Amino acid sequence: MAIDYQDATEEQIGGAIETIARHVVGKRLETPAILLLELHRPVSFMAGQALVVAAPFLGPVFGVDLLARYGAILNDRANLDRLIRRIDELAEERPRALRQAQDAAEGSGCVGEEGEEAAT
Repeated sequence: MAIDYQDATEEQIGGAIETIARHVVGKRLETPAILLLELHRPVSFMAGQALVVAAPFLGPVFGVDLLARYGAILNDRANLDRLIRRIDELAEERPRALRQAQDAAEGSGCVGEEGEEAAT
């Protein structure tokens, strides 16, 4: 069970980056995630190679395709930069989306800021 990072297409890598970024921002862990990615940038290639070593054990659990996509992200620093940028973009979009949702709720007269019903 060998992992070939060349088999991972650009579309698959982009999808993996999007999935990871959305998961991180959804849990509001963008700051620690970016910090860890930046700190471990020098050893990211070794982490990708560790996936190759661990593939016989992790492959049946997570799937070889998933390991290939994550390995491709770790092996190429450009993909790591793409992941960090995408986490930043999604983190900046979240407050904008929250404000739009609050404005929509206030506009419909559903709920006020303190959780009380708005007067009509």
